[in-house]
Amino acid sequence: MPKVLLAFVVGFVVTQIGVVCTTVWLHRTLAHRALTVSKPVTVVFRILTWLTTGIRPRQWAAVHRKHHAYTDVPGDPHSPILLGYWKVQLANVFLYRNAARDAALTAKYARDLKPDRWDKLLLDHAVIGLSIGTGILCLIFGWQVALMAAGFHVVIYLSVNSAVNAVGHYYGKKVYENTARNNQWLAWLTAGEGLHNNHHAAPTSARLAHASGEIDPGWWIILLLVRCKQATIRLQEVRLADPRVPTGVT
Repeated sequence: MPKVLLAFVVGFVVTQIGVVCTTVWLHRTLAHRALTVSKPVTVVFRILTWLTTGIRPRQWAAVHRKHHAYTDVPGDPHSPILLGYWKVQLANVFLYRNAARDAALTAKYARDLKPDRWDKLLLDHAVIGLSIGTGILCLIFGWQVALMAAGFHVVIYLSVNSAVNAVGHYYGKKVYENTARNNQWLAWLTAGEGLHNNHHAAPTSARLAHASGEIDPGWWIILLLVRCKQATIRLQEVRLADPRVPTGVT
């Protein structure tokens, strides 16, 4: 296999690992408390999130919770309705970083996610985690493939996550009366996150697919964890939020 093609495949696989960590761990488990996972699975998610994204979970949860509290109204950290589609699609990482660096925002919206000694020692240091992740790829595939794969991963991961906010609030199907949209093609790329209209309608639901024909790959992983007795789902039935009020964490 040509090195460039191998690097793309490796980068895409690493991106999907990061995507799963984002949707199952950062989003559904931490931000919305839609499920809880066992201590061993928590350790795995924390390490993989660090190695593939460098994200500080409490910051991600805080920014996302504020997005739900101010969805597409002033105060939303990354609304394409307010800021324009292309600004969110192309610059979402900078919008996220600006919000994540606001200590007051994290203190307000992530009071339940206190940093522990492992966060302070290692997991809060994104450069270390991403460097180790790239180093592992170097050991397995060689430095040329590893660096290209890391580059592909950065572009793909940032692009699909930006699309959840940009496309997910601008284009697609509306099933419920909120400002988000469903896009099944995006759900395939983001382990279910493209079913964004459903999520805003029922933010505490661990399952993002609500109807026949909707597919949420992240839900398959959650079901596997449940069957292995490594996770517990908070609500078995979808609980719709009142569409007339902000859909914040409940």
